[in-house]
Amino acid sequence: MKKKKMLLAALAAAGFTAGGLVYAADHIDSPAVTNQTTDITDVYVFRAQDANNLVFVANTQGLLAPSATGAAKFDANTLLEFNIDNNNDNVEDLVIQGIYGNGKMKVYGPIKPAETGNRSQLEGPVTAEVAVTPYGSPANIGNNGGIKVFAGPRDDPFFFDLNQFKKIVGGMATSFNNPGSDAFAGTNVLSFVIEVPKSMLNATNGKLNVWLETKKRQ
Repeated sequence: MKKKKMLLAALAAAGFTAGGLVYAADHIDSPAVTNQTTDITDVYVFRAQDANNLVFVANTQGLLAPSATGAAKFDANTLLEFNIDNNNDNVEDLVIQGIYGNGKMKVYGPIKPAETGNRSQLEGPVTAEVAVTPYGSPANIGNNGGIKVFAGPRDDPFFFDLNQFKKIVGGMATSFNNPGSDAFAGTNVLSFVIEVPKSMLNATNGKLNVWLETKKRQ
């Protein structure tokens, strides 16, 4: 199969230490990606129910109203790529890639990339795939060689009191309320979720740095 070049479109980043949960969130940020398939809202990495595995979550296309979620689609020209640095040099040593086509999300990796930085190509053979779960349907879970994968719409899990934040920034308040008001309640995202054995990640001292990119086909 011809390898396809990709050009970087958007980026979110997070650091990860084994045994903990980390995330980065980025809602309503750049006009260049707002309402685009490249728009990243969150990236999460956490230990799976099976302590030998890690779960990677990429959420995109945020602030989807329930009425719009059924029509939301992954894009065949948008690559979702988890970058994994396992020796703390801030350069990706492995990638996990997801690309949509013909109703399915196909997974490549974890695998050492031929290129690092802003350009990517699909790496190696497909390691797992899954039919995208329609909105409101039970989750389809793909499972191959110890890799599990899900792709489809989900409720936005990120909690943020945006209105109170604006008041704090504007000098009209000094702290958040308890409880706060979730500005993202009732909105949805498109999620790409993959669970992989830790043994595939070659972590040094049990630590990984992870960041997520979306890249458009050139």
